[in-house]
Amino acid sequence: MILLKIPTRSYCSPSKITKGMGLSPLKKSLLSKKIKENIHPSLPVRTRFAPSPTGFLHLGSLRTALYNYLLARNTNGQFLLRLEDTDQKRLVDGAEENIYDILKWCNINYDETPVKQSERKLIYDKYVKILLSSGMAYRCFCSKERLNDLRRSAMELKPPSMASYDRCCAHLGEEEVNLKLAQGKPFTVRFKSPERYPIFTDLLHGEINIQPQVNFNDKRYDDLILVKSDKLPTYHLANVVDDHLMGITHVIRGEEWLPSTPKHIALYDAFGWVCPKFIHIPLLTTVGDKKLSKRKGDMSILDLKKQGVLPEALINFCALFGWSPPRDLASKKHECFSMEELENLFNLDGLTKGNAKVDDKKLWFFNKHFLQKRISNPSTLRKLVDEIMPALESRYNTSTISREKIAKILLNCGSCLPKINDFSGEFYYFFDKPKYDDNDAVAKFLSKNESPHIARLLKKFGQFQEGTNAQDVESMVETMYYEGGFPRKVTYQAIRFALAGCHPGAKIAAMIDILGIKESNKRLSEGLEFLQRKK
Repeated sequence: MILLKIPTRSYCSPSKITKGMGLSPLKKSLLSKKIKENIHPSLPVRTRFAPSPTGFLHLGSLRTALYNYLLARNTNGQFLLRLEDTDQKRLVDGAEENIYDILKWCNINYDETPVKQSERKLIYDKYVKILLSSGMAYRCFCSKERLNDLRRSAMELKPPSMASYDRCCAHLGEEEVNLKLAQGKPFTVRFKSPERYPIFTDLLHGEINIQPQVNFNDKRYDDLILVKSDKLPTYHLANVVDDHLMGITHVIRGEEWLPSTPKHIALYDAFGWVCPKFIHIPLLTTVGDKKLSKRKGDMSILDLKKQGVLPEALINFCALFGWSPPRDLASKKHECFSMEELENLFNLDGLTKGNAKVDDKKLWFFNKHFLQKRISNPSTLRKLVDEIMPALESRYNTSTISREKIAKILLNCGSCLPKINDFSGEFYYFFDKPKYDDNDAVAKFLSKNESPHIARLLKKFGQFQEGTNAQDVESMVETMYYEGGFPRKVTYQAIRFALAGCHPGAKIAAMIDILGIKESNKRLSEGLEFLQRKK
């Protein structure tokens, strides 16, 4: 058993709980083995994603949704959506629609009509009455000022107490309560927390015992609020009631929710309900191991979509934040998975305990991979062309643009493209004259090779003949080497300078094929003229 006393409002990663606890290597090994055995369910599960529409979806939220979805699909179970929107003051316009849109875009499909907590007040009222009548809850009429004083004084104790309430209102008689109600005094409803919270088992981390830090010389209580003064339920009450009524069997959520878990289990016990199985997945951190937040590094999904990230790439990226594929695939360094493959492969036994480092370089690696798959498919290739057209038409002369040309560029040169949004900039030279002036790549090339030297090379190289292909270009470069003494590499660079302003990416033969012989020869001449002017 792992025993740790931590403040209820602070967070300690389970990976750190075992540190310094005096566990022998053998016990640690047995604990690890115990955790890893039979944690993946053999029967269909019911999972849920329960975001709060107080902001747009970020990377961490999407991973939570994905893991719950994959567990449901892998076990032939159900995946549900619930909007936890009882904190009306913090709701953000458009956030609810953003949740629906992002899940649909990512192909994370829920099985039943979404549940909105703001529409379930009467349900929560029913269960609050049950707790009040059983004495497991009570009305609290304390003012904000008094509660602030209690919190302040609790923190000044030595040691400080994170449980701050003194249960003043728990001792009010029925007559006194009714009088205050008749007077219209505002109140909250508090849960009468147990003396000690129950030990619980996390499927990933094993047995965990989290208790509030208390000062026994000045006893305070961790009586969480169930209903706010605006008569709406808090997250704690609504979460427990809804998970029970929706038949949720497994809850996958971030480690930051660990301190709330014993409180939720105490509520399940108060109602006499069986609680779901909990899996708290590791934090998302930067490469430097600092926790991601909406302000620091936790990327907005909508922003990523606008940047040109593909949903397939994003799903693949998120899946590997705390989950490893089967060993036979990992040993082959196979890490690119479609959603269908992830549904078949996902297993709780593959979850990892360490913090998941987010490196966006990996995201662009996946994006490039899935973009190539779209390019190679005629159906998705047409859709890519449709996406590209508007940006090109607003930027270049429409006479240089055609669907056939765009498709040809993608098929021949798209392998260097990390995202579709880069197309118009990456391949500008197919639609506009190459830039020789104010071009860093050209300046760098000419700093290593004097302009007169490259001018002589292009003049001797001459022009392309009709039907020139890759083999012909190679033959012409060889001739320049043996007859003119020009290095092969420099000759290729000189041609690229003339055709594309030294822009990398497309192969010379592909450029000639897409530009056409006439335009290619014209650019060779224009490149030569530019160099001759620089003498």
